Amino acid sequence: MADVPSSSGDLDRANYATIWDAVARAVPDRVAVRAQGTTLTYAEFEERAARLASTFVARGLGAESTVAIFMYNRVEYLITLYAAYKIGAIPVNINFRYQGTELAELLEMSRPSALVHPSSLAPAVRDAAQRVALPALVLVVPDGPPRDAPDEAVEIPGAAPFDSALEADPLPPQEQGPEHKIFMFTGGTTGRPKAVEWTHGNLFDSQQFSIYGSLPVDLPTSLDEVTRIAARDDLPRTVCLPLPPMMHATALFNVMNAIVLGGTVVFLPAARFDPRAAVRAIAEHGVTRLVVAGNAIVGPLVDVLDSPEGAGADISGLGTVLSSGMVWSDDLKRRLLAHAPRATLIDIVGASEGGPFAYGVVRGPDDLPCRPRLAPGAVVLSPQLTPVEEVGETGMLAYRGAMPLGYHDDPSRTAETYPVIDGVRYVMPGDWVRVLGDGYVELLGRGSGVVNTGGEKVFPGEVEKVLLALPGVVDAVVLGLPDPRWGEVVTAVVVTAPGAGVTPEQVQDEVGRHLAGYKKPRRVHVVDELQRSPSGKVDMHRLRRRITELEAPAADASGAPDPAERTR
Repeated sequence: MADVPSSSGDLDRANYATIWDAVARAVPDRVAVRAQGTTLTYAEFEERAARLASTFVARGLGAESTVAIFMYNRVEYLITLYAAYKIGAIPVNINFRYQGTELAELLEMSRPSALVHPSSLAPAVRDAAQRVALPALVLVVPDGPPRDAPDEAVEIPGAAPFDSALEADPLPPQEQGPEHKIFMFTGGTTGRPKAVEWTHGNLFDSQQFSIYGSLPVDLPTSLDEVTRIAARDDLPRTVCLPLPPMMHATALFNVMNAIVLGGTVVFLPAARFDPRAAVRAIAEHGVTRLVVAGNAIVGPLVDVLDSPEGAGADISGLGTVLSSGMVWSDDLKRRLLAHAPRATLIDIVGASEGGPFAYGVVRGPDDLPCRPRLAPGAVVLSPQLTPVEEVGETGMLAYRGAMPLGYHDDPSRTAETYPVIDGVRYVMPGDWVRVLGDGYVELLGRGSGVVNTGGEKVFPGEVEKVLLALPGVVDAVVLGLPDPRWGEVVTAVVVTAPGAGVTPEQVQDEVGRHLAGYKKPRRVHVVDELQRSPSGKVDMHRLRRRITELEAPAADASGAPDPAERTR
């Protein structure tokens, strides 16, 4: 397995558009993408991206322009991404679960020159347009009726079909430099989306191990070497299936890496995760690299594999299964290995802000229980920013190496998350660990109130604001509670006025009307008071204990807590 040195030679000027152009010239007839019944070779993939890039240029887009992609995993997502890279534009990842208010906020922040979305999400785009001006170029991908109003015809004024933008003559390949940017918007700990700002050069440098670490090759030092590796027929062919959406860094970066290798990217046919479709796709397409999101995806996947329905599915070709930033239990790892005995399971401790910080690697049942080990360049630091090395002590994960520039237009937050220590720049998103010795660590969690549920970040204050606007609700607190599948579940504790009659179902419905579905509380407790301190604060540790006590009777009776429990 290759080491992780920095790039050298002309890879100092690495840009994904330039690399992908070179790979497309080297393997034009190889399949690049299989999605929604469409199969594109590398030549076809490059040509469609070049035609869209030509339309972008004709509409005034260029370097530093932003292109908003409000879409689930589709071939058009990749084409738009590639087209933006070809002209030095910055793609903006938008959560396709957003409602109009959330979409408008992100559009206002990113100020895109173009927006690409499927017809199923037209209602959210229409609602956003009532709050913020849409860009002059809006392209619509036909994928069926609107998500929340299947019988409603939704037209976006000025929008054009996506395919009409592919009628332009292809833009000739233009060498792009490493300084062009890639934004990864993340909810972070403030609830207001922030853009982590990568450059192409830094991102490619940080991905060297992920791209080449499992191959019997030396790390390339030139674009010619990158192309030769991608074109080699004697190397294992990468077939990558991302099950999480590409709006998340782990899925996006692994898809980009697969294209660097001249591999094939496979997408499921629908936005909603279907474990049966996933099992079929793995077997049918010979998937070798599977991207998951911890228990939230692996649980339903192995349930299908363990059932009579999945008994005939051959997924033994899986070589690597990757997850990042999510709870992935040893039990589910063991069950998955029973069906994919040759797979290496890689549980990554990372963040949109940078890393990786640690890896938990499982090559077989003997590697369980899985323990994360610090990655090269990662250290544990105290709040005073000094090394923590004694076994049993706690500290925060930090990483030195290739990393983003910081948060876009947020120098104070950047300085906090990317401190310079003794002349060396680190990234520290705030993850706490306990040192176990020999490089191993035990994860303790993020030192903030953010709820990480199924790979989605939920800021409690955003949900609390909706709850407090509900008639009859006089106080509310939202927090995350442990859950074996989702890692954490959003839990609401609300206080209502006497006689208000507010039900847990009303609380859930109200949040669902205003915010994305994953922000809806899965558990709701209605209580008499929150026992705030004189300063107005809630003792969260005490509240967690109280909720545990409230849920105990329901758990004892049914084996699991009622997801909408009303307690007085």
